[in-house]
Amino acid sequence: MRTLMLTRSAGTLSTWSARHPGFPFGSLMPYALDVAGRPILLISNMAMHTHNLRRDGRASLFVEQAIADGDALGAARGTIVGNVAPVPADDAVEVRALYLARHPNSRSWVDFADFGFFRLQPVEIYYVGGFGVMGWISAEAYDAAAPDPLADEADGILAHMNADHVDAMLRLARRHAGIEASLAAMTSVDRLGFTLRLTTAAGMKGTRINFTREVKSASETRTVLVEMVRAAG
Repeated sequence: MRTLMLTRSAGTLSTWSARHPGFPFGSLMPYALDVAGRPILLISNMAMHTHNLRRDGRASLFVEQAIADGDALGAARGTIVGNVAPVPADDAVEVRALYLARHPNSRSWVDFADFGFFRLQPVEIYYVGGFGVMGWISAEAYDAAAPDPLADEADGILAHMNADHVDAMLRLARRHAGIEASLAAMTSVDRLGFTLRLTTAAGMKGTRINFTREVKSASETRTVLVEMVRAAG
């Protein structure tokens, strides 16, 4: 989840509607992260979600992985449930720098009088890693986690594997998961392994395959995958 949050820069912020009490209100919301992985938001006093938050700070931010092959349900996604509050004045300089590093275009309006920084303090997180991988994460576990070393390179690895190495993934699925499939797509990759979505005679299946050793870069990932494919025969 920390990796997903790092690699994306916008999500859907859901707040409690002031205009229609009891109804959730969704807004597109760019964000940056502080050192604890908490989302930082730059929002206008005129925005509908700001009116909602000033009435009730409970909210959630939904973020999803880029959809590589047209199947939204196969992508990782997560929802941070928490409380949104204005950033304290003591943190303003640090938060401003973090946000501008992530969203340099916002420099044009960041100092407007009606804009201010808010921060989402997680209460709990729900993560879905694709087919068959899901669960709740405590705020403490999220805070203690670190983004995966492949975070900035994962999208390129996925695109390369899905475009050029479907046959190799089918062999890996057969060898390491015992699944015969006619089509395979890699939906996530990290330092310890990868997830495949497989089309089989019995329908769609998902499987997680561990690397034979931990990797820390795209080049190491390629080396280990080549070794695994050759060993798969």
